[in-house]
Amino acid sequence: MAFRFVHAADIHLDSPLRSLALRNPDLAALIGDATRQALTAIVNLCLDERVDALLLAGDLYDGEQTSMKTARFLADQIRRLHEAGIRVFVIRGNHDALSRITKELVFPETVTVFGGRADTIAIDRDGDHFPVAIHGLSFSQSQAPESLLAKYRPAVEGAVNIGILHTSLAGAAGHDPYAPCSLADLRATGFRYWALGHIHRRSVTEGDCTIVMPGMPQGRDINEAGAKSVTLVTIGDDRAIRIEERAIGIAQFERVLVDVTGIDEWREMIGAVGRALERARAAVASRHLVARLRLTGATPLAWRMRRDADLLKAEAEARAGLVGACWVEKLEIDCRPMEEGATASSTPLHELRRLIDDEVLGSDAFRRELGLIAEELKGQLPPESRDSFGTDEACFEALLARHAREGTDEVLARLHALDEQG
Repeated sequence: MAFRFVHAADIHLDSPLRSLALRNPDLAALIGDATRQALTAIVNLCLDERVDALLLAGDLYDGEQTSMKTARFLADQIRRLHEAGIRVFVIRGNHDALSRITKELVFPETVTVFGGRADTIAIDRDGDHFPVAIHGLSFSQSQAPESLLAKYRPAVEGAVNIGILHTSLAGAAGHDPYAPCSLADLRATGFRYWALGHIHRRSVTEGDCTIVMPGMPQGRDINEAGAKSVTLVTIGDDRAIRIEERAIGIAQFERVLVDVTGIDEWREMIGAVGRALERARAAVASRHLVARLRLTGATPLAWRMRRDADLLKAEAEARAGLVGACWVEKLEIDCRPMEEGATASSTPLHELRRLIDDEVLGSDAFRRELGLIAEELKGQLPPESRDSFGTDEACFEALLARHAREGTDEVLARLHALDEQG
């Protein structure tokens, strides 16, 4: 008889809001509850598919959580699986190692939480079913700079061996190194399936050893854009492994580009925004689309768009409302002015723009001063929001350069408005 399980990771249950752009209270409420809805959907999938087990490959929690509301919610979901006779196998990741809930919550006997020493659980299957062995090892600290593979127990002879590991593999952008290892290292264990966690983007390697990083089931901000899912795994009577990606997230973040080149009427521009949102919404399977709009191109409306950015955002949100289950998380304006009756170099504002670009934005002194201001501001933010300044020095500098350019555009837009008023 087949052995079936759901493999999920990086739920980050009750993660605090990470984006400063979620100022709309209704949108903030949607995203704030999304990780709970993702866990509920995972449990529903387990029940609907009548699987044998749920494997959670780390970061079920999100750091130093103390809320017993989170604990009660998790206990209720685990109880649903327990009552259905579905086993749960959990390893702790780097975020779980910081959580008080990890240490305090007591699970029923159908739940195995692997400890800081590697263990192997043989699943008792009646009759002539092939044996299954689940291997796991949890992070005992929030850091694991060395590979953990050598600590795992050897494959159980004659069984289908399944390993659960929280790892950054050979490294991934935006992720610190955690329990690093290679695909070749994983294959060398002799396990048939590796259930991985930690990297928030899905990847699959199939063959004699199937290796799956399911990604996270629910994005929390625009940096976690794209479809989110878990993996349904079936090991057939012939021990062949079949995997299915199952969408879970209720809200999908996406960057939506709107080219307004040559558009010179406000109404026409808003129409272009609406059509772009309609296309993006049609391409998303999740119940909600959370869009970051970016308007680009050369248009005579560029100055007005920056001057009246609040009005533009309101009209974009209204169009999103007409599309349905669609939200505008943020609006970015990256448009160049297309002046009528004047070349770009003949207007005073364009000359001022050239001077700012050459003499101010490009100077080392300006960049140093801007960096000091940004570092001071970053230090005043809550820890969960500090990644908004970038995760490394290159990202930090690129962000400051972009904001400096956008600030210049805002000032010039207001000067343009004053010039028009005479």
